[in-house]
Amino acid sequence: MNKETILKEIRESLVEMEEEKVVELCEKTLELNIPAYETITEGLIPGMDEVSRLYEEEEYFLPEVLVCSDVMNAGLDIVKPHLDKSSMQEPIKVVMGVVEGDTHDIGKNLVRIMMEASGMEVHDLGRDVPLERFIEKAEEVNADLIGMSTLMTTTMDGMKTVIDRLSERNIRNKYKILVGGGPISQNFADRIGADLYTKDASEAVRRVKEIFGRA
Repeated sequence: MNKETILKEIRESLVEMEEEKVVELCEKTLELNIPAYETITEGLIPGMDEVSRLYEEEEYFLPEVLVCSDVMNAGLDIVKPHLDKSSMQEPIKVVMGVVEGDTHDIGKNLVRIMMEASGMEVHDLGRDVPLERFIEKAEEVNADLIGMSTLMTTTMDGMKTVIDRLSERNIRNKYKILVGGGPISQNFADRIGADLYTKDASEAVRRVKEIFGRA
């Protein structure tokens, strides 16, 4: 089995949710001395990209995405210890959470899963996150992007508060700001000065990659 064939099989098996096969194929790549970085960037990540496309086109739904994510992580567990760190780009660092006052986190969780599957380093603060915590964590981990979501109109203004506090401290330009959730719109994002607004998880990942030149 040559490199192109095995990487293609990894992609297809991931999409088909065949965890045992993906693990077996990832072990095979190590036996064939295929660099772990290539297995990730040409096998696992493109497989998850295809899952994102299927989700976007409503052929796959949240349960399928979650299973595929588990399959990808099983493959990553096999090859990650063999990574040549010098071959890896610095990951995009994301701090994300549901703003204070809201506990609806399914959408946020899906974005996190998609981002992690795309190789981003995600620091998930969870739900009902105190507004100051977004800034504290972003400063602590030297984040590239702060992502905020809400499904409630009553908590939307918390997003503006975070952006305003960043501006007050003269650190607004350090971070890209991503906002999303049911009541959020492009108009609202523009009004509060956010950099990115997306309606779904796969679009969020694609737009973030574009803005950081990783598309």
